[in-house]
Amino acid sequence: MSNFIKNKIQILDVFQNLWAKYNAIFVFLILFAILAMLTDGRFASYNNITTILRNASTIGLIAVGMTFVIIAGGIDLSSGPVMATAGLALVFLQGGGTPLPLAMLVCIIVATSFGLINGIIITKAKVPPFIVTLAIGIIARSVTMYIGRGATITGDNTDTVFKTIGNGSILTIPIPFIILMVVATILTVLLVKTKFGTFVFAVGCNEVAAKYSGIKVDNIKILTYVIAGICVGLAGIIEASRMVAVSTTTTGSYYEFDAITAVLVGGTSLMGGQGTIYGSVIGAIILFFVNNIMIHLHISTYLTGAIKGAVIMIAVLLQTRNRN
Repeated sequence: MSNFIKNKIQILDVFQNLWAKYNAIFVFLILFAILAMLTDGRFASYNNITTILRNASTIGLIAVGMTFVIIAGGIDLSSGPVMATAGLALVFLQGGGTPLPLAMLVCIIVATSFGLINGIIITKAKVPPFIVTLAIGIIARSVTMYIGRGATITGDNTDTVFKTIGNGSILTIPIPFIILMVVATILTVLLVKTKFGTFVFAVGCNEVAAKYSGIKVDNIKILTYVIAGICVGLAGIIEASRMVAVSTTTTGSYYEFDAITAVLVGGTSLMGGQGTIYGSVIGAIILFFVNNIMIHLHISTYLTGAIKGAVIMIAVLLQTRNRN
């Protein structure tokens, strides 16, 4: 074999390895360049990008928590309704004069409690996570509608600090995106640099082998759902502060599916055992790239669901191909 052919093979191997590790980043950059050209630069304007980052932050927070659950071999279909329930608690307390830090803490506790319930039922009752989280989501939405009587509940609109959380910026960077990046950084360290993160990957790769290795599989799974709950609570704070209101019927609708889509687009395997936090953040941004470009190109928003469904299908097919 000639040196030319050997060098060519080595170069191809390097590109394949880079693509396997950083495909989400490559897709992000390629898509950004294409969309910028299609809109004569309007898409790439700073104001438009900051708007995308602000809008993507809520789904991004749910997605980074969901990443832990999916890597460990689970799924969470309760995120959207639980976010509405937690947000409702926040708005009720904030509008009733409760100190804002305490109201936000209660919001996180409510969402985390649902995550804990999900994890305990899934591990102790041995019920598939799809069924458990779907049921918990239905319960959460029903409770939210009952408490709020199916209406939109508003908080104290004069609280500028609360409104700033979802609508403000620091050095022109949206505060919700800053929160997302801080949380993503902490969770990346937790996933990559700790024994817990190693155990999460081990459980997702082979649950039986992990159990025989001495890993407390049930505890790991429960903790992944608790982490997901905390992230949903943070997302609920941002979502509620955007309008200082929560719609008991529509707030958080289908957010869980958007988050799952973001996680899959970011390279996390639906079969478990593989994934990154930064990939899920990029996946959430890409998802809102699609929403934004449809507006710029005057494409009917009724097709948004079709496009998201196609994105999920493509991501799953690519993962299947890579495993084979």
